Amino acid sequence: MEITASMVKELRERSGAGMMECKKALTENQGNLETSIEWLRKQGLAKADKKASRVAAEGRIAMAQEGGKAVLVEINSETDFVAKDSNFTAFTDAVAKAALASGVQDVEALKAVKLPSGETVEEARAAVVAKVGENVQVRRMVRMDSASNNIAAYLHGGRIGVLVEAKGGSADFARGVAMHVAAMNPPYNKAADVPAAFVEKEKEIELAKMSEKDKAKPAQILEKIIGGKIAKIVNENTLYGQPYVLNTDQSVEAAAKAAGADVIGFKRIAVGEGIEKVVEDYAAEVMKQAGLAK
Repeated sequence: MEITASMVKELRERSGAGMMECKKALTENQGNLETSIEWLRKQGLAKADKKASRVAAEGRIAMAQEGGKAVLVEINSETDFVAKDSNFTAFTDAVAKAALASGVQDVEALKAVKLPSGETVEEARAAVVAKVGENVQVRRMVRMDSASNNIAAYLHGGRIGVLVEAKGGSADFARGVAMHVAAMNPPYNKAADVPAAFVEKEKEIELAKMSEKDKAKPAQILEKIIGGKIAKIVNENTLYGQPYVLNTDQSVEAAAKAAGADVIGFKRIAVGEGIEKVVEDYAAEVMKQAGLAK
């Protein structure tokens, strides 16, 4: 199989490994990206998949909250310029408020909700498209509702939104955790939430990275070494195991215990997650049009 420059580029972006190492990994794994990443990690050349999802689309996340209810809505535009347009921002704010008030659980239901103007969300979206001259899409929404727990909502620059539910503690603590999730993006909440398959795969990778001398050590010592490495990886990938951004001298778990709180769960969305944006190479396009491209 031919290993193309674009394949090498994507593997470099996702793994952080060098160009030659990436090319070798792809060659060894018949061009398969996922197994190439695993191969690089086993060689100790990559820590983890740095780019599991391409973040490229523009737009804005709008937030609405009242009492024990909160909602985040992602609405996409083609350019950052339009994402800052007053027509666009007014529309996103109105949609978030409508999502909260209506109680709908998904985007398809949200599209039929009526705004104060009398238009449905879908009708208002079409009107915004006509005004700004770009494609605008209501892409997704997440919500949390609780009559007894603290619900915190945090929005960072209109591009990252987080909802947190915490039992006990204070509203300020729940908001602090939401800020932490926005900054650190933990994949899981607590160690118990980490899939067994993830742990087994990490054990396999750590074992493959060890020297033959270490592998020859007694089983109980080897297990202790691997166990320590896995514990560190689990901490890095869980909210409770990470150093708390508002007090890095303690973990989030320790901070929660001190606050008398238990984080039940969280939801985090960022603008453009999972959408691949076409990157324009303007220099190449000009050369092509001028007949100078090779």
